[in-house]
Amino acid sequence: MSPELKNRLTQAMKDALRAQDKPRLGAIRMMLAEIKRVEVDERAEVDDTRVLAILDKMAKQRRDSAAQFAAAGRDDLVAQEQLELDVIAEFLPQPLTEAEIDAAIANAIATCGASGPADMGRVMAVVKPAVQGRADMAKVSQRVKQQLS
Repeated sequence: MSPELKNRLTQAMKDALRAQDKPRLGAIRMMLAEIKRVEVDERAEVDDTRVLAILDKMAKQRRDSAAQFAAAGRDDLVAQEQLELDVIAEFLPQPLTEAEIDAAIANAIATCGASGPADMGRVMAVVKPAVQGRADMAKVSQRVKQQLS
């Protein structure tokens, strides 16, 4: 049985194909190709949690690339990366608010009984599944570090 998120992507691809929306179709095919690559590499069908992690990673790559292209003055490439990022974002859950991120971090610290920076890995192991795909993990990591200091 295919994961629900993968089914949504496949349906979106069919819709984009019917609408002849080439930029959107290309972005969706790119996401499906990356999911398929992971499935082939791992020799197993991925679940929604893994699909979410793949899409989150792809979104981060697009944000990084867009920033580098913007710094180089390549607005054409920035627009392409932003289009792909917008399509990927459609399939990611709603982003968490600052308060929700802080609450998740506080909950993880309480769960782990963390007391200092040495416990950061344990805290991140608890926080990551709760915020995956809904928050920038680099920012979450930075906030955990601040709260443990």
